Amino acid sequence: MSQNTVRTFIHRNVERQLVREYLLKETERAGFGGLQFQRTPEGTKVTLRAEQVGRVIGRKGKVIRELETRLRDDFKLQDPKLEVEEISEPRLNAQVMASRMASSLERGWFFRRAGHSTAQSIMDAGARGCLVTLSGKITGARHRVEKFQQGHIKFCGETALQFMDVGYSVAVKKLGTVGCSVRIMRPGVKLPHEVTIMDRHEAGLPPLEDVSYIIPEEDESADVVEEPAPDAEDVIDSALERMAEIEVGSNQEEE
Repeated sequence: MSQNTVRTFIHRNVERQLVREYLLKETERAGFGGLQFQRTPEGTKVTLRAEQVGRVIGRKGKVIRELETRLRDDFKLQDPKLEVEEISEPRLNAQVMASRMASSLERGWFFRRAGHSTAQSIMDAGARGCLVTLSGKITGARHRVEKFQQGHIKFCGETALQFMDVGYSVAVKKLGTVGCSVRIMRPGVKLPHEVTIMDRHEAGLPPLEDVSYIIPEEDESADVVEEPAPDAEDVIDSALERMAEIEVGSNQEEE
């Protein structure tokens, strides 16, 4: 990959991040929930997810047209087409919940109340797990980190990138700024280690054929030759004869 291509990708990602910060600031009151960029032959399609679609569109589309003009003039996007998508369940959107928690802290909520309330609201909506993190000058002059965790979550790896929704916002207080981070594991997620064993009938598979094991029968007609058991007296006599032979042989060797 050439150096010019790498620079193109870097500039494009920086451009998207700047657009995200701008739209987050402009549509925060409408419940900003994330952006999705898609490059098409006609231009750049930007899909904005929001809790209140009417505030983003404005009366007769006035607000959304102004946003498109700013994206084209200030950020040099090629023919931007801004579309708005409504969030069906705001409590399962990490960015919306992070913005709500930051707003609660700015209104004077105690940090433990805000953290526990946000985590419980997310779990009540049906999420598999959530992690709420507050970082900054929460209660004093020193920097602190407080975490509120419920359910099952993933911290790193491919499963975290694939199944975890991440949102971040900043609360500005008198003591300083507080970073509010929310990570949500979406409902209905099947992790790689979770295996379900189903019955063949439930899975729609044909039943296995019965396998019969054939045990060969013993042949009663075969003649079995049984050797007679040795008599105890015969065994004793043969042992005595053997001992006598050994004794005679030793006497002859001494002579």
